[in-house]
Amino acid sequence: MQNLKQKRDISEILHHLGEENLPFNAMSPPIFQTSIFSFDSYEDYQAALADETHSFLYSRGNNPTVNLVEQKIAALEHGEQAKLMSSGVAAISAAVMAFVKTGDHIISIRDCYTWAKTLFTTYLGRFGVEHDFVDGVDPQDFAKAIKPNTKIIYLESPTSLTFKIQDLTAIAKIAKDNGIKTIIDNTWATPLYQNPIDHAIDIVVHSASKYFGGHSDLVAGVIIGNKSDMLQIYKQEFLNIGHVPDPFMAWLILRGMRTLQVRLRQHNAGAQLIAEFLEKHPKVESVCYPFLSSFPQNNLAKSQMTGGAGLFSFRVKSHNVEKIKQFVNSIKVFKRAVSWGGYESLIYANAISYVENIPEDRISLIRIHIGLENPQLLMDALNDALTCL
Repeated sequence: MQNLKQKRDISEILHHLGEENLPFNAMSPPIFQTSIFSFDSYEDYQAALADETHSFLYSRGNNPTVNLVEQKIAALEHGEQAKLMSSGVAAISAAVMAFVKTGDHIISIRDCYTWAKTLFTTYLGRFGVEHDFVDGVDPQDFAKAIKPNTKIIYLESPTSLTFKIQDLTAIAKIAKDNGIKTIIDNTWATPLYQNPIDHAIDIVVHSASKYFGGHSDLVAGVIIGNKSDMLQIYKQEFLNIGHVPDPFMAWLILRGMRTLQVRLRQHNAGAQLIAEFLEKHPKVESVCYPFLSSFPQNNLAKSQMTGGAGLFSFRVKSHNVEKIKQFVNSIKVFKRAVSWGGYESLIYANAISYVENIPEDRISLIRIHIGLENPQLLMDALNDALTCL
């Protein structure tokens, strides 16, 4: 079954998979905006209650609109099953919590998403789950951190601020040799440009708020894995905690996925062009984009991914916070907002996260998301704002 999924054309998955028998021959799949489902008989009712995993009983468990999106995303990621969640952090939390208990140990990439880090340091710490953070550029960083009680290695490749890459194949082998589950946040590359399951990673998570949705109008997450792992996540975390995805939100994701290939090509081309422009700019110290030839892990990036997203960071030649504020406040076209992955271009200065005591190596770090605007318009806006420095 997995090999069949791997051979499917991406556009066939996005536009046709699971849509063979839509009610009334509808062109757009209907939104099943219902909380419950009824039954024709006592026996049918009883059978559904006995097998909520595979039944339409209550939309907290299954819903046709939600399940259609899950089917498509599982196929895109070369996984057996997917589970849509109410947010990206809900997906991360459920995937991790399903496989740890008090006394267990997690190894995580140091530069992971802030709320993933909070999950390890604060939430799970309350229940006696240990953790260690490693740089992760060298796979041996993980090997050296393994303890007898290590249950999970958590990855994010590339990381979403410094864009460091982990060698997925090497890390997966280390984990499997030691009976450790691997989980990766693959939001940046999307399944169009990277398929971690093909590198023997166990579980993939995404913030579907980003490129799957693509329009900055929804919040969602998704987990992909094999049937056994997904059943454990579904029964142990999803049904119990209730990270319920709304049917309308699922429909918005489905709508966004129709243009995923087209949007990613534009994000990719624009980001590459602007990263090269910034790399040559006299006010820029360095650019963190995996597909620049100057990027330290460029060869690894090209071996694991077939393209890049619109998000990257760069360091300006200034450690003056007031100057950086002036740069951010003066820039045109780019929106000053969190998140990324939508049609619009965004800017975030790392210094914003600190009121005082900003780490010296992070003061000059600026993260931008290249949207679908004309790249020349964006380069002009950056060039004008950089004169502040």
